[in-house]
Amino acid sequence: MITLKALFSAKCDFIAGASSIEQIPNNIFMPEVAFVGRSNVGKSSLINAVVGQRDCARVSKLPGRTQQINFFTLQEKISITDLPGYGYAAVSKKTRRSWDHLILDYLRGRQNLRRIFLLLDSRHGIKKNDDEIMDILDESAVVYQVVLTKIDQNPRHSDMVKQVEEQIATRTAAFPYVIPTSAEKKIGIESLQMEMVSLVNNQKN
Repeated sequence: MITLKALFSAKCDFIAGASSIEQIPNNIFMPEVAFVGRSNVGKSSLINAVVGQRDCARVSKLPGRTQQINFFTLQEKISITDLPGYGYAAVSKKTRRSWDHLILDYLRGRQNLRRIFLLLDSRHGIKKNDDEIMDILDESAVVYQVVLTKIDQNPRHSDMVKQVEEQIATRTAAFPYVIPTSAEKKIGIESLQMEMVSLVNNQKN
Protein backbone atom coordinates (compact mmCIF):
# COMPACT_ATOMS: atom_id res chain seq x y z
CA MET A 1 0.00 0.00 0.00
CA ILE A 2 1.43 3.35 -1.02
CA THR A 3 0.73 6.49 0.99
CA LEU A 4 -0.20 9.92 -0.32
CA LYS A 5 3.09 11.36 0.92
CA ALA A 6 5.13 8.61 -0.70
CA LEU A 7 3.42 8.88 -4.07
CA PHE A 8 3.56 12.64 -4.37
CA SER A 9 7.02 13.21 -2.92
CA ALA A 10 8.68 12.04 -6.13
CA LYS A 11 9.41 14.03 -9.26
CA CYS A 12 6.87 13.85 -12.05
CA ASP A 13 8.70 12.26 -15.01
CA PHE A 14 7.79 12.88 -18.64
CA ILE A 15 7.26 9.63 -20.57
CA ALA A 16 6.15 10.61 -24.06
CA GLY A 17 4.18 13.00 -26.21
CA ALA A 18 1.78 11.95 -28.96
CA SER A 19 0.20 14.05 -31.70
CA SER A 20 -1.41 11.05 -33.40
CA ILE A 21 -3.00 7.83 -32.17
CA GLU A 22 -0.06 5.87 -33.65
CA GLN A 23 2.37 7.71 -31.37
CA ILE A 24 0.57 6.86 -28.14
CA PRO A 25 2.78 4.51 -26.09
CA ASN A 26 1.28 1.06 -25.60
CA ASN A 27 3.87 -0.22 -23.12
CA ILE A 28 2.47 1.56 -20.05
CA PHE A 29 0.89 -1.05 -17.79
CA MET A 30 0.49 0.89 -14.55
CA PRO A 31 -2.88 2.47 -13.65
CA GLU A 32 -3.51 5.59 -15.71
CA VAL A 33 -5.55 8.72 -15.06
CA ALA A 34 -6.29 11.38 -17.63
CA PHE A 35 -7.10 15.05 -17.22
CA VAL A 36 -9.36 16.48 -19.90
CA GLY A 37 -11.39 19.65 -20.30
CA ARG A 38 -12.21 22.58 -22.52
CA SER A 39 -9.39 24.94 -23.44
CA ASN A 40 -8.60 27.52 -20.77
CA VAL A 41 -10.19 25.45 -17.98
CA GLY A 42 -6.94 25.54 -16.00
CA LYS A 43 -5.94 21.94 -16.67
CA SER A 44 -2.15 22.31 -16.73
CA SER A 45 -2.14 24.45 -13.59
CA LEU A 46 -4.24 21.84 -11.79
CA ILE A 47 -1.99 18.96 -12.85
CA ASN A 48 1.06 20.87 -11.60
CA ALA A 49 -0.67 21.54 -8.28
CA VAL A 50 -1.58 17.87 -7.90
CA VAL A 51 1.96 16.60 -8.53
CA GLY A 52 3.52 19.47 -6.57
CA GLN A 53 5.64 20.80 -9.42
CA ARG A 54 5.45 24.01 -11.40
CA ASP A 55 6.69 22.61 -14.67
CA CYS A 56 5.27 19.09 -15.03
CA ALA A 57 2.50 20.19 -17.40
CA ARG A 58 3.09 23.20 -19.58
CA VAL A 59 1.11 26.27 -18.55
CA SER A 60 0.32 28.93 -21.13
CA LYS A 61 -1.60 32.18 -20.95
CA LEU A 62 -3.03 31.34 -24.36
CA PRO A 63 -5.70 28.61 -24.46
CA GLY A 64 -5.35 25.79 -26.93
CA ARG A 65 -1.56 25.53 -26.69
CA THR A 66 -1.44 21.88 -25.58
CA GLN A 67 -1.62 20.25 -29.00
CA GLN A 68 -0.59 16.71 -28.12
CA ILE A 69 -1.24 14.07 -25.50
CA ASN A 70 1.50 14.16 -22.86
CA PHE A 71 2.25 11.22 -20.59
CA PHE A 72 3.90 11.49 -17.18
CA THR A 73 4.53 9.08 -14.32
CA LEU A 74 4.95 9.25 -10.57
CA GLN A 75 7.44 6.67 -9.24
CA GLU A 76 6.31 4.30 -11.98
CA LYS A 77 3.20 3.68 -9.87
CA ILE A 78 0.69 5.73 -11.83
CA SER A 79 0.61 7.28 -15.28
CA ILE A 80 -0.84 10.78 -15.71
CA THR A 81 -2.13 11.89 -19.09
CA ASP A 82 -2.51 15.55 -20.04
CA LEU A 83 -4.99 15.65 -22.92
CA PRO A 84 -5.32 18.59 -25.34
CA GLY A 85 -8.04 21.07 -24.45
CA TYR A 86 -11.08 20.61 -26.65
CA GLY A 87 -13.40 23.05 -28.36
CA TYR A 88 -11.09 26.08 -28.67
CA ALA A 89 -12.70 28.27 -31.33
CA ALA A 90 -9.65 30.40 -32.26
CA VAL A 91 -7.81 27.56 -34.00
CA SER A 92 -8.72 26.36 -37.48
CA LYS A 93 -11.59 23.91 -37.85
CA LYS A 94 -9.19 21.33 -39.28
CA THR A 95 -6.84 21.64 -36.30
CA ARG A 96 -9.72 21.53 -33.84
CA ARG A 97 -11.14 18.40 -35.45
CA SER A 98 -7.76 16.66 -35.35
CA TRP A 99 -7.34 17.50 -31.66
CA ASP A 100 -10.82 16.33 -30.77
CA HIS A 101 -10.44 13.09 -32.73
CA LEU A 102 -7.13 12.40 -31.01
CA ILE A 103 -8.76 12.83 -27.60
CA LEU A 104 -11.66 10.54 -28.50
CA ASP A 105 -9.42 7.84 -29.98
CA TYR A 106 -7.38 7.83 -26.78
CA LEU A 107 -10.42 7.70 -24.49
CA ARG A 108 -11.98 4.79 -26.35
CA GLY A 109 -8.92 2.61 -26.68
CA ARG A 110 -6.86 2.85 -23.49
CA GLN A 111 -6.93 -0.47 -21.62
CA ASN A 112 -5.12 0.68 -18.45
CA LEU A 113 -7.13 3.90 -18.10
CA ARG A 114 -8.74 3.83 -14.66
CA ARG A 115 -10.23 7.30 -14.35
CA ILE A 116 -10.92 10.42 -16.36
CA PHE A 117 -10.87 13.66 -14.44
CA LEU A 118 -13.21 15.86 -16.48
CA LEU A 119 -12.46 19.48 -15.66
CA LEU A 120 -15.18 22.12 -15.75
CA ASP A 121 -14.77 25.83 -15.03
CA SER A 122 -16.77 26.49 -11.85
CA ARG A 123 -17.85 29.86 -13.25
CA HIS A 124 -19.55 28.31 -16.28
CA GLY A 125 -20.56 24.73 -15.45
CA ILE A 126 -21.41 22.19 -18.14
CA LYS A 127 -21.20 23.47 -21.71
CA LYS A 128 -22.26 21.75 -24.94
CA ASN A 129 -18.73 20.41 -25.58
CA ASP A 130 -18.67 18.91 -22.09
CA ASP A 131 -22.04 17.23 -22.62
CA GLU A 132 -20.77 15.68 -25.85
CA ILE A 133 -17.67 14.30 -24.13
CA MET A 134 -19.78 12.86 -21.30
CA ASP A 135 -22.12 11.22 -23.82
CA ILE A 136 -19.14 9.48 -25.41
CA LEU A 137 -17.70 8.42 -22.06
CA ASP A 138 -21.06 7.03 -20.96
CA GLU A 139 -21.44 5.09 -24.22
CA SER A 140 -17.87 3.76 -23.95
CA ALA A 141 -18.21 2.92 -20.23
CA VAL A 142 -15.13 5.00 -19.39
CA VAL A 143 -15.32 6.02 -15.74
CA TYR A 144 -15.00 9.75 -15.17
CA GLN A 145 -15.20 12.19 -12.29
CA VAL A 146 -16.09 15.85 -12.69
CA VAL A 147 -13.64 18.33 -11.19
CA LEU A 148 -14.61 21.98 -10.90
CA THR A 149 -11.70 24.39 -11.36
CA LYS A 150 -11.08 28.00 -10.31
CA ILE A 151 -13.50 27.95 -7.37
CA ASP A 152 -11.55 30.85 -5.83
CA GLN A 153 -12.98 32.94 -8.67
CA ASN A 154 -16.59 31.93 -7.99
CA PRO A 155 -17.98 32.89 -4.57
CA ARG A 156 -21.05 30.72 -5.27
CA HIS A 157 -19.15 27.63 -6.31
CA SER A 158 -21.06 25.50 -3.78
CA ASP A 159 -24.22 26.13 -5.78
CA MET A 160 -22.41 25.08 -8.94
CA VAL A 161 -21.25 21.85 -7.28
CA LYS A 162 -24.86 20.97 -6.43
CA GLN A 163 -26.07 21.94 -9.90
CA VAL A 164 -23.49 19.80 -11.68
CA GLU A 165 -24.07 16.83 -9.38
CA GLU A 166 -27.76 17.00 -10.21
CA GLN A 167 -26.98 17.17 -13.94
CA ILE A 168 -24.72 14.11 -13.90
CA ALA A 169 -26.87 12.03 -11.53
CA THR A 170 -28.32 9.90 -14.34
CA ARG A 171 -25.08 9.46 -16.26
CA THR A 172 -23.96 5.85 -16.15
CA ALA A 173 -20.16 6.31 -16.13
CA ALA A 174 -19.96 9.40 -13.93
CA PHE A 175 -18.95 9.44 -10.28
CA PRO A 176 -21.87 10.85 -8.28
CA TYR A 177 -19.85 13.54 -6.51
CA VAL A 178 -17.86 16.49 -7.83
CA ILE A 179 -14.47 17.67 -6.57
CA PRO A 180 -14.22 21.47 -6.27
CA THR A 181 -10.66 22.74 -6.72
CA SER A 182 -8.45 25.78 -7.00
CA ALA A 183 -4.90 25.34 -8.27
CA GLU A 184 -4.13 28.89 -7.14
CA LYS A 185 -5.34 28.40 -3.56
CA LYS A 186 -4.49 24.66 -3.38
CA ILE A 187 -8.12 23.80 -2.58
CA GLY A 188 -9.28 20.26 -3.31
CA ILE A 189 -5.80 19.14 -4.34
CA GLU A 190 -5.52 16.53 -1.61
CA SER A 191 -8.91 15.11 -2.56
CA LEU A 192 -7.65 14.52 -6.11
CA GLN A 193 -4.43 13.04 -4.80
CA MET A 194 -6.34 10.63 -2.57
CA GLU A 195 -8.40 9.44 -5.53
CA MET A 196 -5.16 8.66 -7.38
CA VAL A 197 -3.63 6.89 -4.37
CA SER A 198 -6.77 4.75 -4.13
CA LEU A 199 -6.45 3.71 -7.78
CA VAL A 200 -2.82 2.67 -7.24
CA ASN A 201 -3.62 0.67 -4.11
CA ASN A 202 -6.70 -0.99 -5.61
CA GLN A 203 -5.18 -2.00 -8.92
CA LYS A 204 -5.70 -5.57 -10.04
CA ASN A 205 -2.70 -7.83 -9.81
